[in-house]
Amino acid sequence: MINITFPDGSVRSYEQGVTGLQIAESISPALARDVLACGVNGETVELNRPINEDASIALYKWDDEEGRHAFWHTSAHLLAEALQELYPGIQFGFGPAIENGFFYDVLLPGGESIKESDFGKIEAKMKELAGKKEPVVRHEVAKADALKEFGAAGQTYKCEHIDEDLEDGTITTYTQGAFTDLCKGPHLLNTGAIKAVKLTNVAGAFWRGDANREQMQRLYGISFPKKKMLDEYLVMLEEAKKRDHRKIGKEMELFMFSEKVGKGLPIWLPKGTDLRLRLQDHLRKVQKRFGYQEVITPHIGSKNLYVTSGHYAHYGKDSFQPIHTPEENEEYMLKPMNCPHHCEIFAWKPRSYKDLPLRIAEFGTVYRYEQSGELHGLTRVRSFTQDDAHIFCRPDQVKQEFLNVMDIIGIVLKAFGFNFEAQISLRDPNDHEKYVGSDEDWARSEAAIVEACQEKGLNAKVEYGEAAFYGPKLDFMIKDAIGRRWQLGTIQVDYNLPKRFQLEYTDEDNTKKTPVMIHRAPFGSLERFCAVLIEHTSGHFPLWLTPTQVAILPISEKYNDYAAQVARYFDSVGVRATIDERNEKIGRKVRDNELKRIPYMLIVGEKEQADGTVAVRPQGGGEQSVMSMEDFAKKINDEVAEMTKEF
Repeated sequence: MINITFPDGSVRSYEQGVTGLQIAESISPALARDVLACGVNGETVELNRPINEDASIALYKWDDEEGRHAFWHTSAHLLAEALQELYPGIQFGFGPAIENGFFYDVLLPGGESIKESDFGKIEAKMKELAGKKEPVVRHEVAKADALKEFGAAGQTYKCEHIDEDLEDGTITTYTQGAFTDLCKGPHLLNTGAIKAVKLTNVAGAFWRGDANREQMQRLYGISFPKKKMLDEYLVMLEEAKKRDHRKIGKEMELFMFSEKVGKGLPIWLPKGTDLRLRLQDHLRKVQKRFGYQEVITPHIGSKNLYVTSGHYAHYGKDSFQPIHTPEENEEYMLKPMNCPHHCEIFAWKPRSYKDLPLRIAEFGTVYRYEQSGELHGLTRVRSFTQDDAHIFCRPDQVKQEFLNVMDIIGIVLKAFGFNFEAQISLRDPNDHEKYVGSDEDWARSEAAIVEACQEKGLNAKVEYGEAAFYGPKLDFMIKDAIGRRWQLGTIQVDYNLPKRFQLEYTDEDNTKKTPVMIHRAPFGSLERFCAVLIEHTSGHFPLWLTPTQVAILPISEKYNDYAAQVARYFDSVGVRATIDERNEKIGRKVRDNELKRIPYMLIVGEKEQADGTVAVRPQGGGEQSVMSMEDFAKKINDEVAEMTKEF
């Protein structure tokens, strides 16, 4: 017999070799019908995988991220199986589950391509195959045998992946029907649970992300265990289209892109710049209360800086190529991270234990070479600004500093009405090689995060394998107005980078010690945060934040001078106003300014000019009124003061 420990701490005994499905059946038939995968000692596996020793187990249903991941992973294989039947000779690349659904990279023979008009027949074939309830069978095979199998099937890219990426020894494949794929899993037991599928997009994707290799087609899809869930998702997609930050950003004149400037390089227009600066000012005020000092570092750095930090080894392929200076025989890189620069600031002069904690903050622009096919508005760009800060502290200060940063992130996110949940990202217990630093340092830093969350009463989910290469982290996720999850703020504990840079401070006993480093970014990236905020609010920003609070609309050109007088007064009392002086009818001006999401429109004409008043029309056509300039300005400033009093 073996002992199985459940998430609530209870323990049951089962015969050796019991499976997750059998454990679910022993609890209730309803659970056995709903469960999709199980976690055994932190690893997600299929429900028919035998458990041969004492273990901790979790049973994952659709509501669990792990359950949806297994569901969508199997759906990706179902898509490939359908494509294999419909397009003989098709080549397969990679096909993983993603946050919302799945994709598969494929290449059709003879230069053919899959179009959106083909989606219907592909979906029909997927449903047909799912209806057969084909078992998904896991096999362990030798690398040489896998090469033979996929070579015989003519799968060139699979063979390259096996040959170059997989180590010698046993690897795993999964077979359903006539389709076999390389895969670590996990999967559903069979395809029958997949009741509704929808292909959502087709895009280009270079094989292995290499722009010098073949361009494949990436088919995106999503699937559900019930058709009703798909219908609800499609309604949400329609709402998401209306909220698309690219569309709203253009209507509100916040930002732009230019092919001549370059792909993935956003240009912030005056109103968007005002929005960003206001976000920065908000965080600056909060940081000042917590003792941060702001710095500015260069947009480039010596390649050796990032070699020392370890970023070049881990992220060099995702960075822009080094810039060579022939005269000096040096190499520079566009800055991919701010932290190495901040390490050099710490090392600039001798530090004492009395100087710690040292809190350095920067709104630092960094550069990453995202593939063209991955670029998307402000959410995936090649140039973005992090609200970055690094705290250098003694080991005994780590937990309190971590708690302080949690407070900062809470203040920042609550200012926008965001409710958040947290995820503790720890290193993969089965693969320590992809991380730097000692086991002792990792244990201390992981314990500090867990203890801080417990002290705050924050029920954070633990994810193994999601840590940064230099340390564990606490990530903050928010749900937007239509239920989508976004990862925004992050805090990371790092014992390793200070050692790599040989940072030291003189301790109380006059010995040299290495500080601990905490990385922190409440917004994460200003670009991504603005995109999320735009889509969450549909561009209807809080009154304290919106670039333009008031649009003054003269009924005709005769009243432009009075409109200018009103605007000057508002400017003198801190109300942000603009004048629509176009020679257009008032109805057209109202419609156009509604699109710009300006909270208030003030209509001025003969009566308003004579009385020194403004006719107030709220955004969306709420209750209208007539007020003096002074009373309206007080109303705006009082609303802003009430909104911002807590931060």
